[in-house]
Amino acid sequence: MEMLNPYCGVDRDPRGVVRLTICNAGSLNILGTPAIGGVREGLEALSNDKQIRVLVVAGQSEKSMIGGADIKEMAKLDQASAEKFITGLRDLCEAARAFPAPVIARMPGWCLGGGLEFAAACDFRIAAHDAHFGMPEVRVGIPSVIHAALLPRLIGWGRARWLVMTAENIDAPTALAWGLVDVVAPSGGLDAAVEKTVAALLECGPEALRAQKALLRQWEELPLKESVDLSIAVFGQSFLTGEPQRLMQGFINRKR
Repeated sequence: MEMLNPYCGVDRDPRGVVRLTICNAGSLNILGTPAIGGVREGLEALSNDKQIRVLVVAGQSEKSMIGGADIKEMAKLDQASAEKFITGLRDLCEAARAFPAPVIARMPGWCLGGGLEFAAACDFRIAAHDAHFGMPEVRVGIPSVIHAALLPRLIGWGRARWLVMTAENIDAPTALAWGLVDVVAPSGGLDAAVEKTVAALLECGPEALRAQKALLRQWEELPLKESVDLSIAVFGQSFLTGEPQRLMQGFINRKR
């Protein structure tokens, strides 16, 4: 594993798949300011690599990808330092959301608070059969903020309200039924489930996937008519890459 910094390790394979491992943040990968900054810097550095076709984010242990934000650090904050801390976490989540290639969150064990906000900013969430999820912030006197705003878009207002206002945890089958995660792997099958999604993404045109991800992010924020109209130019520009011509011809040839 290549260490980009003390908190961010990277493994690459020849297919253009990169696994980013969050390191040195304890067994549950609890993120304080140094780890938040290190992982964000790693994501931003990797975002410039056009050879990356899929990014998988994982934790160093099987207990979690990101267990949450560091409550010991947060307990010492005042208004100004609290805003600085949460801005750093926002920037980390946004680095995943804005990453040009598809991002898969590999989710064993616990995923709470800031960890779930980060996962919501990823494109795909693949969970272990015994994973648990929650937004416990109100129980320690703070609201759920930043990318918790993505939760109503993922699971609807009612379920998002339940998560952030009751602070109750849900298990992996419930998370799947709600649409909070995309896949729940069988026991011992988390990496196989991740690889199945990786393989599906590798079947697609890499430039088309990058364009599709960028469109999806804009669709999240734009009114419908603007989203529809914006898509026309993106569709036309895709023919400048050569991918449609090559992949469509390959499809036609297979049909003969």
